[in-house]
Order: sequence, then C-alpha cells, then structure tokens
Amino acid sequence: MFRLFFKYHFMTIKQKAYLALSATSVIWGTTWVASKIAVEHVPGLQVSAIRQLIAGLMYIVFFKIKGEPWPTFQQFKRLLLLAFFMLIIANGFASWSIAFISSGLAALIATLYPLSVVIIEMVFYKAKYNWLTFIGLLTGLLGVGVVFYENAFHQQTEGYVFGVVLGIIAMISWSIGNILVAKEPETLNPYYSMGWQMLISAPFIFLFAYSTNNVISFENIPTQTWVSIGYLVLFGSCFTFVCFIYSLKHLPPAISSLYAYINPVIAMITGGILLNEELTMYIVVGSIVTIFGVYLVNRSLKKAI
Repeated sequence: MFRLFFKYHFMTIKQKAYLALSATSVIWGTTWVASKIAVEHVPGLQVSAIRQLIAGLMYIVFFKIKGEPWPTFQQFKRLLLLAFFMLIIANGFASWSIAFISSGLAALIATLYPLSVVIIEMVFYKAKYNWLTFIGLLTGLLGVGVVFYENAFHQQTEGYVFGVVLGIIAMISWSIGNILVAKEPETLNPYYSMGWQMLISAPFIFLFAYSTNNVISFENIPTQTWVSIGYLVLFGSCFTFVCFIYSLKHLPPAISSLYAYINPVIAMITGGILLNEELTMYIVVGSIVTIFGVYLVNRSLKKAI
C-alpha cells in the first residue's frame, strides 16, 4: 500500500489524469452491474433515492466543513432544475429500467446521449452540423437497431419494452441536463453542486417511488442490496465523480470523453461474468457499431468548436 502511494505521489499531473480516466471508465461501467444486483430485490426508484440521499449528504457535509457558503436563491433554482433532469428523471428512470433489461443494454442506451443532444439542438435551437455528424447519427441508430433486433423479435423478456422506454427517457433527460449546463455554466463548485443536486433529488424520487408503489420496507432490504448501494455511493457517486472532474480538467476533451465508449463494454463484460447476461453476435456487433456512431458524432462536435 505504501509503495502504491509513493508511486502515485511522484506521478505527473497528466499521469494522474490518465489514472483518473481509467478509474472513471472501469468503475462507472461496473456501476451498471451493481445497480442490476441492487434492484434484484428492491425497486430501482427506491435504490436511486437511497443512493442520492446518502451521497448528497456526504458531499454537502464535506464542503460545509470546508467552509463553502449556502447556495443563493438563484443558484438553488438552477440546482433544482438540473436535479430534475439529471438525477430525478435520468438516474431515477435508469435505475428503474435496469430491472427489465440487461446492465449492458442500459449502459449502451445511456451512451447514446450525444446523439440525443444533437437532435434536440437541431430541432429546438436550429443548430447546424456537418456531414460527419449525420453519418454518426445514422451509424449510431443502425447499431441500436441491431442490438434491439434480437430482443425485440426473438428473445424478448417480460417488461423488456418498458425497460427500454425508461432507459431512453432517462438518456434524453440527461441530454437536456447537459444542454442546460453548456448553455449556462455552473457558478458553484461542481462537486458541491452535484451534492446539492443529489440531496434535492432524493425526496422527489422517494415520493415518486411511494406514489407508484415501487418501495419495500427498509427492514426487508437484503444485505446484498445495501452492499451494492454502498458501492454505488462510495465509488459511483463519490470517488469516480472526483476522478471524472479531474480528468476533464487535465486532459484534452477528445481523451477525457473516452470513458463514454468504454463504459458499456465494461458493463457487458462484467454483466456476462457476474450475472450470466447473454452476449450474442447481434449485441456485440450492434454495440460496436453504436459506439462508433457516438464517436463520430462527438468527433464532429469537437471539430465544430
């Protein structure tokens, strides 16, 4: 342990950034599998609410101890808006969806958000893109069609369509949140802001879970779910988010965005090993085509900047 700490201490900033990117790619990929394990016995909405409540409190307590001021009324209104799109809908519905679809498919749907951003901006903001963007869009949609083909027409499981719809709604909501962030940069410390968004979202997700009867009594939550939630909080919501922000600050955008292409691959491999989730040729080929389409869209957007 001391040797590892010693090596890390003498790393350059760029080396640490690459290490942070690697951690982001791998751990965020495995959180889809952890979520799948968590929702085996507990409704996904309840899992999401518990996760956001614990992680949000941890962030806010930490930053209040460091002396961060309370958000202003204007900042709080913006936090509420971002929490609605990025955590209440995006994270809440994604956690709900994973009970009906595989962790790999859920991760793949989430990866599509750059395509959704492009479509939303073209429709509502009249944004114009180049030919590479449209090739990427068509390639990504073709890949998704290949992935969905086998399940939709051959091996459809109970609740599959509902799970896919939830995943798509979550992905679109995440896209809207990203557009809002891009249009009006955050004035708070990004870590502190995320903590508030998590804390704000928790009671709303709890309320929605209770109103739709997606809850069980806390004493009936099994140990494996609590362990999974602990992993999601400590690694998915805290450690990895810190790594993600660090890599964004110290690596070129084209490099720091690579985690988005690695996440679904990690989720599929981990899901196959730990949960025996099926990996067919349709899923493998479709996923590769989809990720390549998302890559083309991201590349075209970076060229346009």
